[in-house]
Amino acid sequence: MKTQKIVYQSSMASNNQSKLVLRRTRKRFSPRILIDLTIQAFAIVSLLFTAFSGVGAMACWGLEVIDTSANPNIVISGWQQQKNICLGVMLVSFSAFLGTALVGASFSIQQDKF
Repeated sequence: MKTQKIVYQSSMASNNQSKLVLRRTRKRFSPRILIDLTIQAFAIVSLLFTAFSGVGAMACWGLEVIDTSANPNIVISGWQQQKNICLGVMLVSFSAFLGTALVGASFSIQQDKF
């Protein structure tokens, strides 16, 4: 938020000197800052989701390998489905990060007026 100082000028009746008096400080709401902070937060959260789902997919892949080597008669295990779910979440969250980066870049270019 930007602060804007309001200055009043008052003149004293006894002597003809002007005196500047600071009365109050008003805070102006800037929606631009709110939009920038929202975009940054969404980008950070989507990167965290990407990282955690990637780690989850690797863990499920390892457990799938352990499960298939322990019992080779099982064709599709639950770990393979969990791995595919984690990979799908990872793909969606990374595309959300790329989208927010594109929107943030377009807002900053629009603000700089290239």
